[in-house]
Amino acid sequence: MATARMWRIYACGWLAYLCLLAIALQADDLRHGHVNWRASAPVFWSLPQALFLALLWPLSGWLERKRLALGSLICVHIVGAFSYPVAIYSLIATINGFSQALGWYVWPILYGAMTYGVVAAAFHVVRLNATRQRQAIAIQQAHALLVASELNALRNKLNPHFLFNTLHSIIALTRRNPEAAETALFQFSDMLRYVLDTEKSGSDRVTLEDELRFVRDYLELESLRLGARLKVEWELDIDAARIALPALSLQPLVENSIKHAFNPHSRPGLLRIRTRVDDEAGALTMTVGDDGPGADPAIVKQSNGLGIRTVERRLQLEYGARGILSIATAPGAGFVVTMSIPLESA
Repeated sequence: MATARMWRIYACGWLAYLCLLAIALQADDLRHGHVNWRASAPVFWSLPQALFLALLWPLSGWLERKRLALGSLICVHIVGAFSYPVAIYSLIATINGFSQALGWYVWPILYGAMTYGVVAAAFHVVRLNATRQRQAIAIQQAHALLVASELNALRNKLNPHFLFNTLHSIIALTRRNPEAAETALFQFSDMLRYVLDTEKSGSDRVTLEDELRFVRDYLELESLRLGARLKVEWELDIDAARIALPALSLQPLVENSIKHAFNPHSRPGLLRIRTRVDDEAGALTMTVGDDGPGADPAIVKQSNGLGIRTVERRLQLEYGARGILSIATAPGAGFVVTMSIPLESA
């Protein structure tokens, strides 16, 4: 498409030039009310020149493939710039006879050399621009592949992490309550199907409704182990149900609260899960918080925990600056994670 457009511009440019040249050559004769076709001869001689100079396009391609140094490229075109008009006007002189003094040919030859230079430079600029566009596309594709690879790696980290922690909870439950452990295994099979379905589809996008269903299954499994200690408070925006987000975005945040607020303690605790659509900001905000012991923010920043860090990195790769994850915590003040992503309909 770009090459076709270039040739259209080239043809229109020469056509406009030939029209202006014809008008300039006929200006005096037209003023007197007649046309002198002999005076228009340079117009007809310029048409073959336009066709001849079009050969600079394949020449510029050949020189590009040779990867000549800039100095060598300039030398080639200097030779071509003067060889071209000398050859053209030698042919004209041979056909019409050498009726003009040699000095008369100096300016036409210089003019022809400049025309050659303009056309050659234009063709090289077009090729250089096309090369830069191809390189930019290649860089974008390489970056997209890199991002996709890292996203897959992060998702592959989350899946075993979730499986290990969930199985560990079921094992702990088996020792105390075998019947509850059996129920937990059935619950776990449904959760595992969710994880496998996202892998099978080739896309990690799910609706918030599906992710919340998965979180509910996870909490039901954990409630078999924690019993009355686990209390959950839901505050859900019904308008957010069909918004798309990466699978296993919310569950690791819930799992983090279970791990740090409930597992180390025997007292009851409250887990709060909230979703809210901000139409003005064009974002979905999800909050997972607990009333557990909290932590020192400085220690949290230095933590090597996999869940929250992986979710945060996925947000950066998926949404750039529009994917935000923030943590609010302090010793004795609970732990609250807020995640914000751009609105996407599934």
